[in-house]
Amino acid sequence: MEIRVLRYFLTVVQEGSITQAAKALHVTQPTLSRQLMELEGELGQQLFIRGSRRISLTEEGLLLRQRAEEILSLIDKTTTEFSAMDDASIRGEVRIGCGEGEPIRFIARTLTAMQRSYPFIQPHFYSGNAPDVLDKLDKGLTDFAVVFGPLDLTQYHYLRLPGIHRWGLLMRKDSPLSQKAVIEPQDLLSIPLIYSAQAWEHNEFSGWLGVPVEQLHIVAIYNLFYNASLLVQEGLGYATSFDNLAPTGPDSPLCHRPFHPPLQAIPYLLWKKSHRFSKASRIFLERIRKDLTAISLDT
Repeated sequence: MEIRVLRYFLTVVQEGSITQAAKALHVTQPTLSRQLMELEGELGQQLFIRGSRRISLTEEGLLLRQRAEEILSLIDKTTTEFSAMDDASIRGEVRIGCGEGEPIRFIARTLTAMQRSYPFIQPHFYSGNAPDVLDKLDKGLTDFAVVFGPLDLTQYHYLRLPGIHRWGLLMRKDSPLSQKAVIEPQDLLSIPLIYSAQAWEHNEFSGWLGVPVEQLHIVAIYNLFYNASLLVQEGLGYATSFDNLAPTGPDSPLCHRPFHPPLQAIPYLLWKKSHRFSKASRIFLERIRKDLTAISLDT
């Protein structure tokens, strides 16, 4: 007894007509009629009562319908389970270079959901500023990079990630500038600055400042924000940084004030146009695309 013939049988039962069932199955009517007659011969029982327009089932046909539904349901379930086992057994690494920021939370949610289906796919993170992570991406040492614009994206494929980071100044709460709601360009000209290496590399503040960066009093340059926050806490200076990176609540000695006029950075997920993805990386990219379609990227 072939599985294909049982599916034919149930389609005839559903359609109530061999002619309609043949159309649904994309087989000829004589072929379908022959298959059903062979099935009756194999079982040694009449299964159908053939009317002028519709057919109905005999008692034996009713029993076969019940058994065929049970058999095919079990087969479909088994096929699904083994397919899931194949997916679950996929192994590999997804290598992501990233700057520090809130978009990593979105990526973490995607990875968390993904690992329920693919428990053996392991993400590897490399943290650094934009020049660092782009260098690793260009050399093929990572599959993806999370960076913050403005950047030249022409040599990459990319996806816009949720949210916008706003540049500002991280400082101690007992600093004079903490009394201001916003930080204006002239405020930076006479204070000790702990400067972002990314901003230095891409000269991001030059237009906003209105003066060359070299005129600022820069006492340190950082590429990872946590270290910069410790320098600020110890009184070395004020750190240029994105918002929402450092704890600034009631129990924190730090506060953050945004720049005015606003200076913003948009997060992107990049990958090289020529990069050959592993299966694990392709699955991650498919999941991140799907998650992005489910949300709004309005600012």
